Amino acid sequence: MSRKLPVLLIHGAWQGSWVWEAFSPLLEESGFQPIPVDLPGNGVDDTPPEAVNLDLYISHLRSLIEAAGAPVAVIAHSGGGNAASALGEAMPEAITGIVYVAGMMLPSGMGFGDIVKEALPTHPEAGGISPHLVWSQDGIVSTVPPEAAARHFLNDLPLETALAAAARLTPQPEGGRASAPSLTAERFGLIPRLYVEATDDQSVFIYLQRRMQELVPGAEVVTLNTGHAPHVSAPGLLIGPVAEFLERRSASNSCV
Repeated sequence: MSRKLPVLLIHGAWQGSWVWEAFSPLLEESGFQPIPVDLPGNGVDDTPPEAVNLDLYISHLRSLIEAAGAPVAVIAHSGGGNAASALGEAMPEAITGIVYVAGMMLPSGMGFGDIVKEALPTHPEAGGISPHLVWSQDGIVSTVPPEAAARHFLNDLPLETALAAAARLTPQPEGGRASAPSLTAERFGLIPRLYVEATDDQSVFIYLQRRMQELVPGAEVVTLNTGHAPHVSAPGLLIGPVAEFLERRSASNSCV
């Protein structure tokens, strides 16, 4: 009896495992084992904001992989892409493939802010949600006003539905958001990748997504006409290309 491929579902900034509620059942129906993740410091545990960084994320994800049994696949949304890439660098033998959903697929040592800064002269709106963030006095934690979240993250949902989802967002420690993983061709570079781009994204705009694809070539690309979070707004549209990629990764691993 073949084992279902475990799939880590990594949320983006200000989010939690709840963002995968509509997508996880579809992934399970497609023959995979969804493992929705709550990253440390996102409000579910008692991790202090000042302790949150990329290393802590990787330690947590490593423990989930060890519990699930390798290999696993990874699906990462938005800022969760940084953690997915760093995890791939740390444990390439345990990762059969990575799916970036409008995610941060960045070159080694480069942060998303660098991509935004490059785009600003020709795209003054490139900052997306950044101008709307509300910061703690010490600058360690940011929050997103629900109205801004609805406009930038969930613009392809009815406003009432978008606001209800936006109300579930939690404060985000900056140490987990502003990260720039160190990656190598010999480790991260060998992992098969799928990039799901969202053309109506008002947070990580499509030109930013495509710039990351240029800087980190080699991923398969699928285009969806959705906003920033298709796993929330259009899970039925997302599951097709994702399941097809994961099926090939599962089959490839079974042949090893």
